[in-house]
Amino acid sequence: MRPRLHTLTSLRFFAALHVVLFHMRVVSIVPGGPWWYQNYASIGFVGVNFFFVLSGFILVYTYEGPQLSARNFWWARFARIYPAYLLSLILAAPFFFSALRHLDLPFFAWSKQHTLLACALTLGLLQSWVPEGALTWNSVCWSLSVEAFFYFVFPFFLLRSKRLSAAGLIVGLFALWGLSLSLTLGYVLVHPDGLANVNSTSTTLFWKNVISFNPLVRLPEFLVGMLAGRLFLRATAGQNRSKELATPLVLAGLAAFAAVISNANNIPNPVLSAGLLSPAFAAIIYGAAHQPRWLSLLAAPPLVLLGDASYSLYLLHSMFITRTFESLPRLPGPARVAACFAVAIAASILAYKLVEDPARKLLRTRKT
Repeated sequence: MRPRLHTLTSLRFFAALHVVLFHMRVVSIVPGGPWWYQNYASIGFVGVNFFFVLSGFILVYTYEGPQLSARNFWWARFARIYPAYLLSLILAAPFFFSALRHLDLPFFAWSKQHTLLACALTLGLLQSWVPEGALTWNSVCWSLSVEAFFYFVFPFFLLRSKRLSAAGLIVGLFALWGLSLSLTLGYVLVHPDGLANVNSTSTTLFWKNVISFNPLVRLPEFLVGMLAGRLFLRATAGQNRSKELATPLVLAGLAAFAAVISNANNIPNPVLSAGLLSPAFAAIIYGAAHQPRWLSLLAAPPLVLLGDASYSLYLLHSMFITRTFESLPRLPGPARVAACFAVAIAASILAYKLVEDPARKLLRTRKT
């Protein structure tokens, strides 16, 4: 067991918060603000890109060793993600099934026509393989369907990455980034959904959904994180001077992130959503994993708790922010927004403490 990297746990909360701000903008809870905030909130979906890179990094850090039992690994990941995932589906079910019955919206069209298939795919963590059905039931769950595929292939890629030299890992990392860009730029150049739809926010475009949600398209982001994790383990095991690179890497990654935010309106959405920031996020994660002193605040227990609860926050926030905002019409706008944050975060901590963590421990105990 390697020591836990508290700084990375806390970063999960800020990535989840970015997604929350994006959805608060989408549903017009916080539609305005200064230009830099609007740019930042409008690309909150890149928080998922961060999660994919971080997932690859952490899994290598956690599971690299003399041997890995694929079966035990898969059970451990099931125990980690499925209880909270199922809770989110239960909580979203009343709205989802009511919407299928009473709302005639394009967003629900595929699910309405294929309700049993939509339910089976979602319960089986397979919905992201069907472009029209990726956002069914609880829309944010598409990324867990993608993660499930990552977990399935992880043992194979863990063994393969072990054979690469440090130079090979770096070359591979940027080659994977290039692969992501080639797929997304290819979509922009070919525009198979029509030129006018390249930057569309529609969720019913077949090829845009493939680029955004298909596990094979998103796999390079996870592999970038894996290679960065492998580099980190080699650096720390070799006692080299890589720790001196921690701060420059974090700052370089943040600078790249800031540059993308500043130019968000000029970057096609498909390029933004699937991997553009993978190297920047890998640099931030790699540097923060060294836990430089100036990032020590990220190891504070309250932030670590928020990081632990960030998975539940990601899964549950949409339901709680919309219902909280709608239920407080007489409060001033800022108070309603603050209440949305407070309720969503409180619900995520309760879900983590009462469901996610206890269920994970129970499932892991029964397996062993």
